[in-house]
Amino acid sequence: MNADEHEHVLPDSGTEVVSVVRGTLAELDALAVLFDAYRQFYGHPADLEAARAYLEARMRGDESVVLLAMNAGLPVGFSQLYPSFCSLDLSRIFVLYDLFVDPSARRLGVARSLLAAAEQHGRAAGASRLELSTAWSNTAAQALYEADGWMPDSTYRHYELPLLPPAVSAG
Repeated sequence: MNADEHEHVLPDSGTEVVSVVRGTLAELDALAVLFDAYRQFYGHPADLEAARAYLEARMRGDESVVLLAMNAGLPVGFSQLYPSFCSLDLSRIFVLYDLFVDPSARRLGVARSLLAAAEQHGRAAGASRLELSTAWSNTAAQALYEADGWMPDSTYRHYELPLLPPAVSAG
């Protein structure tokens, strides 16, 4: 197993294994399906072509690290890390921006495997930390993050300045 691959035995499965690999253009079609489902989960209209184009641009430009979780040879989840920097710590960091598990594979340890692979990637790249944001209402994800050692930021408050109008939902 190379540094870009990570395996976890699924809880209560005995033998089933989730493998997480760094996504390449060879897996782009499978990643695009998961990415499109992720966007739909957050209320955006289905657009497989746009999802594929977005991921392809990020991957070709080496602008993100996409991790793909496989179970029994099937793609079941992904996460996407964006490289960034921390001026105060004078270090590289990664923003874990996207994490999605197909509904058929939830509660099997896939998200935990993706988080572990993201941590492994960050450590290997010499990053000082990983960061993520999640919806206040996403308590299931918050419980997982905190169980895995992620800490809520109690020092800084997150703000954003919208530069484009919100996307129009088809639903």
